[in-house]
Amino acid sequence: MKILYAIQGTGNGHVTRAREIVPLLKKDHDTDILISGIQADVELPFEVQYRFHGLSFIFGKKGNVDIVETYRKSRLKRLMRDINSLPVDGYDLVISDFEPVSSWACYFAAKPCISVSHQAAVLNKNAPKSRNFDPIGKAILRSYAPSSSQYGFHFKSYDINIFTPVIRSEVRIKESVNLGHYTVYLPAYDDARIIKILSLIEDVEWQVFSKHNKLSIRKGNVWIRPINNDEFIDSMSKATGVFCGAGFETPAEAMFLKKKLMVIPMKGQYEQQCNAAALEEMGVPVINSLKKKHLQKIKDWVLSGEIIPVNYPDITENVLMDIIAIEAKARIDKMTLMGKQSDFQISEKTNFLKKLNKIATGKF
Repeated sequence: MKILYAIQGTGNGHVTRAREIVPLLKKDHDTDILISGIQADVELPFEVQYRFHGLSFIFGKKGNVDIVETYRKSRLKRLMRDINSLPVDGYDLVISDFEPVSSWACYFAAKPCISVSHQAAVLNKNAPKSRNFDPIGKAILRSYAPSSSQYGFHFKSYDINIFTPVIRSEVRIKESVNLGHYTVYLPAYDDARIIKILSLIEDVEWQVFSKHNKLSIRKGNVWIRPINNDEFIDSMSKATGVFCGAGFETPAEAMFLKKKLMVIPMKGQYEQQCNAAALEEMGVPVINSLKKKHLQKIKDWVLSGEIIPVNYPDITENVLMDIIAIEAKARIDKMTLMGKQSDFQISEKTNFLKKLNKIATGKF
């Protein structure tokens, strides 16, 4: 089968997940890779057939998305050219991890596009939602990368088409020990703000991985380090706790490694606000910003924060193969029945997902 796997390049989570998913797809299928976006710091270790500027949300330095910079770098005319130029009809299946060029190309070509992403899970009606009213943020999340079928990854299996996180093999094999330091990844804050707050918590070593600095520097008990995939995993596996944004992959990996976790959701980012709501339900402490008024909460977490137990089995290959089987059969059924799917076929798809869901939750 000829598959196009499209990756969102804003942030590191999508690229990190792709490093696990792509080799599994390539085992049995002729798979081409597409990536768009300009904010990722993690490299892909395989050939990429299509690279597009895409539509990236640009991180600010005060805990927010920089709307002005996002608009300035959006290049909408180029985005439309890329969408129109992508030959999606040459593929049997198009799988999008919240990637807009492939999704909109399929939309305009009336071709199915399968969403396999964390965002698909966030949008599910059963997943936790932010208490903050944000209709614009929700609308953006829904329309950013349209899809015909949705399968998601989340901190818990909230529905039959939502599965537990894809944990990188480098993380799964890593021995988790406690050397006393704390690993920090807050890409929406500048280094000066991070140093100003964390240096007030003495007798703690903070290992901060920074998007804003290419040099390694120390300021008292705060160590600023440039982002490096292997070094970040090593730091996290040896940490007492992880202090990060309310993204998806880093919190999931921190909990998998049995580390204390505290998160700050990015301002104006609906997905992270929903992630924070889900983590808070699980018992993870959440603060709204990196300011002195939250200093005591950070100190309390350092002194008495708890490890949140999770069960994240390695089911990625099973999930992918069954999703592909479901979608391939659905395409054949649609052609055979002129677009009408029988009750039996709908039930069969549901049973597939229920079986995967049992694997994901350990309820065999």
